[in-house]
Amino acid sequence: MTSLVTPALVGRDAQLRLLIGTITSPPAITQVQGEAGIGKTRLVRAAIDLLRDGEPTVLLGHCHQIREPFPYGPVFDALRHVAGALPGEDRLSPVTGALRGYLPELAVHLPPAPSPPPLDDPRAERHHLFRAVHALLAAAGPVVLVIEDLHWADDGTRDLLRFLTDQPPDGLALVVTFRREELPVPGLPFGHAYRRPPGVRSEVISLTPLDVEGVRSLTGALLGRPAVTADFAAKLHERTAGVPFVIEEVVRSLLDGEGRLPEAGALDRMAVPLLLREAMAERLTGLSPAALRAVHAAAVLGLPADEHLIAAVSGHAETGLSQALQAGVLLEHQDSQYGFRHALAQQAVYDAIPGPDRRLIHHRAMSALSTLDPPPLVQLAYHARRAGDFAAWQRHGSAAADHAAALGDIPLAVEVLEGLLADPKLPREARGALALRLSRVAAIGLSHRRVARILRHLLSDDFLSRRVRGEARLNLGVLLSNQAGAVAAGRQEILAALPDLDDNPSLAARGLALLAMPAWGGEPLSKHEEWMEQAEKLLAEGRDPELAAAVQANKVSLAMLVGSPDAFELVATLPVNDPSTAVRRQVARGYSNLYDAALALGHYAAAERFAEQSRRIAEETGALYPVFLVEMSSIRLDLLTGRWAGLRERAVAAVEMTFEAPLLAVEARLALGMLALARGEWDEAGEHLEASGIRDLDSGFLPVAAAGSSGLVELHLTRGAIDAALAEADLAVGRLRRKGVWVWGDQLVPATVVALLRAGRPAQAAELVAEFAAGIAGRNAPSAHAGLDAARGALAWDAGGFGAAAESYARAREAYESMPRPYGAARAAESEAGARLALGDRQCAADLVAGAGERYVALGATHDAARCRRLLREIGPESGRGGAPRRKAKSGVLSPRESEVARLVALGRTNREIAEVLFLSRRTVDTHVARVLQKLGVRTRADVREPRPENRPGPAEPPG
Repeated sequence: MTSLVTPALVGRDAQLRLLIGTITSPPAITQVQGEAGIGKTRLVRAAIDLLRDGEPTVLLGHCHQIREPFPYGPVFDALRHVAGALPGEDRLSPVTGALRGYLPELAVHLPPAPSPPPLDDPRAERHHLFRAVHALLAAAGPVVLVIEDLHWADDGTRDLLRFLTDQPPDGLALVVTFRREELPVPGLPFGHAYRRPPGVRSEVISLTPLDVEGVRSLTGALLGRPAVTADFAAKLHERTAGVPFVIEEVVRSLLDGEGRLPEAGALDRMAVPLLLREAMAERLTGLSPAALRAVHAAAVLGLPADEHLIAAVSGHAETGLSQALQAGVLLEHQDSQYGFRHALAQQAVYDAIPGPDRRLIHHRAMSALSTLDPPPLVQLAYHARRAGDFAAWQRHGSAAADHAAALGDIPLAVEVLEGLLADPKLPREARGALALRLSRVAAIGLSHRRVARILRHLLSDDFLSRRVRGEARLNLGVLLSNQAGAVAAGRQEILAALPDLDDNPSLAARGLALLAMPAWGGEPLSKHEEWMEQAEKLLAEGRDPELAAAVQANKVSLAMLVGSPDAFELVATLPVNDPSTAVRRQVARGYSNLYDAALALGHYAAAERFAEQSRRIAEETGALYPVFLVEMSSIRLDLLTGRWAGLRERAVAAVEMTFEAPLLAVEARLALGMLALARGEWDEAGEHLEASGIRDLDSGFLPVAAAGSSGLVELHLTRGAIDAALAEADLAVGRLRRKGVWVWGDQLVPATVVALLRAGRPAQAAELVAEFAAGIAGRNAPSAHAGLDAARGALAWDAGGFGAAAESYARAREAYESMPRPYGAARAAESEAGARLALGDRQCAADLVAGAGERYVALGATHDAARCRRLLREIGPESGRGGAPRRKAKSGVLSPRESEVARLVALGRTNREIAEVLFLSRRTVDTHVARVLQKLGVRTRADVREPRPENRPGPAEPPG
C-alpha cells in the first residue's frame, strides 16, 4: 500500500499563531481542548517545531488512561529531561533538593535533600514538592511545559498544575491538552475555575472538526498532490464528521496500490462507525505473524511499553516490532517506548483479537509485569480482571488501593476499590473488608462526592457485618462533616452508626465528640454537653491515645466556643508534647478549632497564637487539613482586625477553591459580603452574605452565620426595607435562642436592636438586650460585651438618654480599640458622635466623625467614609480636624472621589445609585462621571473599568 505524506497542519492557522504567541510570551497558560483525534497533539508539535533550537526548553509529559499510584507522574516524566537547561547546583534553590527521590536522573544537578528528612505522610511533603517544582522550572526558564491528555490526570497532577498556574514562574509557558467531555469535573481541566493572575497570559484554544474545504485541503496534503474533488470532500466530510485523525485513517484505507482514491461513491459503501476498525484491520493484514503478535501485545498492554515487555507479552523472543513500526501501525514514543498513535487505534486492534487469545495475552501480561520492581499493581489488577483470574484481581486490586493510599493518591485508591466493589463477580464474603477499607481511605482524603455516593450504596445493602457497617458509617459521617461541609448529613450518619459501635467504645466516643461541637446543628447547648459527657465516659472503657486526644481537643474547643471562664486553662491540658505523631495531629486540629472559637469571641491575639501552634504542629506531623482550616479562617481574622489590603482577592480565591464544598467557604463569603457592604455594593453584598451559611440551619457554622445575618439586617436597613430586616433578624436571633449560646450575637444583637427601634418596637428591643445580657453574663467573650454596650447605647438614644448613650458607645469603642477591631471602633465612634452632638458638644462629635472617616478611608470602606463626609458637612465647616488640604489630582489621574465613582460605574450603577452610596447630589455625580470618562479616555460608561490601586493618586483626601 502506498504510504501517505505526513500532512502539514491544515485549517489551524489562527490557532497555530495564537499558540506560538502564548508559548513565546511567558508566563503563559494555554489550554488546548477538543475531542479525540481532532489534532491537539499535532497542533502543539507544529508550534514546537517552529521554535528556535534550544530556546525555550521544551518538556513533554503525558497522562495515561491506565496509571499507577504515582502522583504528579506526568510532570515528573517531563522534568527528567530538563537537565540541560539547569544552572549550576550552587545557583539552584535549596528547596529543589526535595526532588532527588523523584527525579534520580537529575540527582547530580540538584542540591542535597533538605533536612529534616521528609515525613512519612506524603501529604506533608506536597507543599515542599510543589515549591521545588516551581523553583526548578523558574531556574530552567524559559521553559515550555506540555502536559498531554489532562483528562486522564490524577488529582495530584491537577493539584500541582493548579499550584503552578496560580503564580507561574516568569519563564514558564504551560500548555495542556484535554478532551473536555472526559474531564472528571466537566469544564474544569484543573479541577476548579481558573482565574488568570495579573501579568500572566492565558488562552483557551478550542479545536473543532474541519469543514468541507478543510477536509479537502487535508486530503490533498495527505496525498501530496492537489486536493480531491469537491464531491469527494463533501462525502468524506459526511462520513468522518471532519475529525482529522479519522480522515487520515479512512484515506489511508481507501488508497489503492497506485496511491489513488476511488470515486466518492465508495464512501457510501463504508460502514459507520467501523471506519477506523476496518482501516486498522486492513493495515494488519500485511504484517508477519511476529509483527502481528507484537501489535496484539501492545494493544493488550494499553500503554506504551519497551521492546522487552512487548516481547514477553507476545510470547516470542522475535517481536516483529521493527516491521510493525515500518508499517506505521506502532510508533516510537519517548524513552524507547512503543505503542499506538492514538487510543482509538489501540482499541480497534484490541477488539479485533479473539476472546480466548485476549485472555491468554492478558495472562502473559500479568506474568511479565509481576517481575518488575516495583510491580505496577493497577495494571496487574486490570490484566487479572480481563484474564478472568478473579483471585489475582482481588489480590492486586487491594494491594493497588493500599499502595495508592499510602502515597496520598486517594482518588486512585477510591477508583480501584470502587471497581472491585462494583463488579458482580466479586465474592460476597470479600465485600465487607473492601467496604471498610474504602471508608477509611475516604475519611482521610479530600474528594467526597463520588466516595459518599459509593459508601451510601454499600451501606444500603445488608451484606456488611454490624461492626463493619458501624465503622464505615462513622467514617462516612466524618467525610460528610469535614471534607464535604455537609454537617447535617454527616451528623445523621454518625447518629445512625452509634448503635453498631457498642463493642468499640473508642470509635463511638469519636463520633460523639464530633456531635458535641455546638457551632453546628439545631440542638441546644445542653445536648452538645451531654454528648461530650458520654464521649468521655466511653473513653474510660478504651485505651486509644489518639482517640482520647481527639475527644480532649473537642472538649477544649467546646469550652472556648461558648466562652467558658476556664477555657484558657483547659487549653493547657492538650498533649502538645506527646511523642505520638497521631496524637499531636489531633492537637493540631484542636488548635485550629480554638482559632475559630477565639475569633468568634474577640480574642484576636490569642487566636493568632492558636493559629501559629496549629500550623507548627501540623507541619511537624504532616496534618495538612488543619493548615487548610487555619488559612480559611485567617480571612475572617483579617476582616475583623482591619487588614483589608488584598483581602477580597484572597476570599475570591478561597470560594473558587472550595466550589465542591461551598460551606467550607462561608468565612470567605462573609468577608466578601461585609467588604461589599462597606463599599456600597449592595447587590454583591446580598449575594455573598446569603451564601455565608445563613440559610443552611443545620450545616452552617453558626458564629459565621450570625455575623452574615447581621450584615443582611444592616443591608436591608440601608435600603429602607424594615420588614425584610426584621424577618432576617427574627430568623437569626431565633437560632441563637434555641442554641442557647448568646456569645455569638456580638454583631447580630446590636443590628437587630436598631431594626426593632426603627420599626417602633422599643419594648421588644429592651427585652432582647436584657436576654442578651443574661446570656453572656460570666462569659469570657470581649466582642459580645462590646456588642452589648452598643445595643444599650441604641436603647438609651431611642429613649432620649443621650448621656447614657454616649457613655455606652464610648465603652464599646474602647473595647473594639483594644481587641483591635478598627471597623467596629469606627462604627461605635460614629454612634457616639451622634449622642455627643445631641448633647451639644459639636467639636467632640466632629472629631469622632473625622477619626472614623479616616479609619474608613484607610480600610477602603468608601460608603462609610462618604457618610462621614456628609456628617461633617452637616455639623459645620468650622468643626472637625484640621490637616493637610486636599490634593488635586494630576491631569489624567483620577482623584480619590473620582476613583470611587469609577468603581461604581464599572459595577453598572446608575448616577442616582452612585449618589445614594456616596451621599452626593445627582449634579455632583454627573460632574464626576463626566470627568472620569474624560480622564480615562473612553466614550461610554460601558468602557469604564475599576481603577487599579496603583493608578490612583498618593494619599487619599481626608474626610470633610
